[in-house]
Amino acid sequence: MFCDWKAVHQALCNLLENAIKYTPDSGTITVGTRPDTRAGFVRFYVRDTGIGIPKEDLPRLFERFYRVDKARSRELGGTGLGLAIVKHLARSHGGDVAVESEPGSGSTFSFTLPDHDNGIGAHPVSFSDHDEAPVAAS
Repeated sequence: MFCDWKAVHQALCNLLENAIKYTPDSGTITVGTRPDTRAGFVRFYVRDTGIGIPKEDLPRLFERFYRVDKARSRELGGTGLGLAIVKHLARSHGGDVAVESEPGSGSTFSFTLPDHDNGIGAHPVSFSDHDEAPVAAS
């Protein structure tokens, strides 16, 4: 895989921070990779069993400063830029972002990156297929 590893680190940190904020202590957070449906891409994902997001908010989640619950977001902190940064980092590598969510059941946020040199000057990074690791939500 060819990418700016610092960008991948930043994107995963942003997704993990959100998952930790919105997942109860008894919930679970899983981080992993899998081959994408588009040939030549790998999908990174963060899945949680948190509060979930209403369907009507999903299309706007990756906009700068957009927040689903303004009051709760102020309480938990943040700038409303994390998901927009993930989108920018993924697209700057030729990838994309996605979200699946069900209120009360949790969310899966993901982004794709090419597994080949697409000419952006990135460096090779090695990941095995279907890597997955649980993360403690504390």
